Amino acid sequence: MKGPPPLPLGCPRRFRATVHGTVFAGRDRLLDHMAAGDTLYLIPDPPGQEEPEVWVHLTGGDPIGHLPPEIGAWLAPWILRGGGASARALKVRGSEVPSWRRVLLEVSCSVE
Repeated sequence: MKGPPPLPLGCPRRFRATVHGTVFAGRDRLLDHMAAGDTLYLIPDPPGQEEPEVWVHLTGGDPIGHLPPEIGAWLAPWILRGGGASARALKVRGSEVPSWRRVLLEVSCSVE
């Protein structure tokens, strides 16, 4: 059985990242239903996007935002080539902090 492709050179197997775009399309209301420790899904844009994003979804399917562009640029193509990544919420904050700092994730890439 063939495993996932190797990660691009210099890209980490495990890292922390914030979620961007949480205030658009009413996604901020979904944060009220989240807590530290929640499992989240990472779903890349379809192939062919000029600047691919990796979207963060609740287990029920609702999108809450996307990973920073510098991460999506390498992670989206890697996932589309057969890589697997999972995410867990480390911190979930409200409107008292800037939108791009409201959700902190730990992302783990499956490389074995």
